[in-house]
Amino acid sequence: MSQKNDHINPLDPTGMLKNVRDASLDAWSKMMIQLVHTDAYAQATGAMLDTWLATSTPFRKALESTMAQVLTNLNMPSRSDVTSVAERLTNIEMRLDDLEAKIDDVQRAARKPAGAPKLKESKETA
Repeated sequence: MSQKNDHINPLDPTGMLKNVRDASLDAWSKMMIQLVHTDAYAQATGAMLDTWLATSTPFRKALESTMAQVLTNLNMPSRSDVTSVAERLTNIEMRLDDLEAKIDDVQRAARKPAGAPKLKESKETA
């Protein structure tokens, strides 16, 4: 027969321990919920985050400058170097796309039948 959760069998030590654990978890969760919803907790958390942000910034800057020196000494690119190369490649790709479009326009113009109207000639070629 199955036992109900509300009824505790005095001969089942694991069931008793489970009930004690559940009651303890419930009490802790209620206490933590009450604590988190207080102004004091919000102020303490805010102060801790402000302190962390204020102290982490100099360390982050020191780490970045040290890393830049190490990368330079190892003859490896930095993040800004890689970003610069990526921007240049993007620019080159855009210029190639423009050139390809112009070449396509010239090829289409060359394929037109003889009776088709000609494109306007520029003043330089006239």
